[in-house]
Amino acid sequence: MKTAILLMAHGSRIPEANGAVREIAVMVKEMTGFEIVEVSFREQHLPNIQQGIDACVAQGAERVLLMPYFLFVGAHVQEDLPEEMAEARTRYPAVEFAMGGHLGVHRKLAEVAADRIAEALAATGWR
Repeated sequence: MKTAILLMAHGSRIPEANGAVREIAVMVKEMTGFEIVEVSFREQHLPNIQQGIDACVAQGAERVLLMPYFLFVGAHVQEDLPEEMAEARTRYPAVEFAMGGHLGVHRKLAEVAADRIAEALAATGWR
């Protein structure tokens, strides 16, 4: 079965912020080897989540793993994204859908934060 990964981000009025998620999607595609890796946005920017699902299905996805690109649990992660998945199941009854976990608390995120702290300290000359 052909599986697609759909990264679901919040979305921003600032285009660069949305572009960053697309860069992450390219990296995810390279790291995972999945042929279909798409990006969608809950608010502020297109494609919205249903359009992202449409793009996955149009490329032949028979399964879509919805991945919340959100740091914390909030209304979007707990309520809105599951509602989006329920709508997708209604629209595409022959396609399997599953939801992955949000980014949350993870050692690798702490490592990224530590790297950024080191960069900031070096830039200020405080080291």
